[in-house]
Amino acid sequence: MPQIVLVYPQIPPNTGNVARTCAATDTELHLVGPLGFEISDRYLKRAGLDYWPYVKFNYHHNLEDFQSYHQERGGRLIGFSKRGEINYTKFQYQTNDWLLFGSETNGLPQDVLDYCTETLYIPMTQPKVRSLNLSVSAALGLFEARRQLGYLS
Repeated sequence: MPQIVLVYPQIPPNTGNVARTCAATDTELHLVGPLGFEISDRYLKRAGLDYWPYVKFNYHHNLEDFQSYHQERGGRLIGFSKRGEINYTKFQYQTNDWLLFGSETNGLPQDVLDYCTETLYIPMTQPKVRSLNLSVSAALGLFEARRQLGYLS
C-alpha cells in the first residue's frame, strides 16, 4: 500500500490531519525532520484527535535517515510539487509507492525532488493561488493512488 511522507512539515494541525487520514486508511505515515514543532505538540495531538494509536507512524530525524530507511524497504519515491511533471490523476501508482509532500511554506526542496522517481502536480485553475493545504494535497494524492489500486471498495 502507498505510504505518506511529510518532509519538514511546519504546522502541527496539518500534520495531525494527515495522521488522521492515515489512520482512517491504514496508511503508514513518515515524518522527516527537522519539524517545525515538537512531536508532543498539543495542536498536533488535537488535530489527530484520539486516532494516534491507529497511525503506523515513523519519525526520521533527517533526510539522510529517511533515505537509508527507504533504500532498505524499496519502492518508488513520488514527489508532489507545483513544479511536478505529471498530473497526479494521469500517473500510474504502484502498491509500494512513497508519496512525498513538502513543508507548507516551501514545498519539497529541489534536492528531494531530484531524488524522486517521478514528480506530480495537482492542477489548480486559479493562477494566483500558490498551493493547496498540505493535508488536502496528501489526501488527494493518497486517495487517487488508493482508487487506482482498488483500495476504495
